[in-house]
Amino acid sequence: MENQHDNTAGLKRPIQLKFRVTEAERDLIYEKMSLLNTNNLAAYLRKISIDGYIINTDTTDLKAIAAEMQKIGVNINQIARRVNTTSRIYEQDFIEIQGKVDEIWRLLRLSLLKAR
Repeated sequence: MENQHDNTAGLKRPIQLKFRVTEAERDLIYEKMSLLNTNNLAAYLRKISIDGYIINTDTTDLKAIAAEMQKIGVNINQIARRVNTTSRIYEQDFIEIQGKVDEIWRLLRLSLLKAR
């Protein structure tokens, strides 16, 4: 026997999901809805929840490259200070920087190979 107090009887979608958002998140949802030219929040959320996808990126390699680049920047600043005070440039400075640049290229190649 059907429950007379069940308002979901006969509905195409009887299950309701609820979640909370911040004002900024709500505004972003409405902004994205407007880009799709829709005003139907339920339809938009259902569509994006079912058909949408999340891209999970691994930035480990990029962080390693950024760290190497920062080391090069520090080395260049040290060399520049020394050149400004002594008016001398040492070959070892360039060898060290070249080693760091080679390491960046190695990390980039490795990252590209992983991406294939």
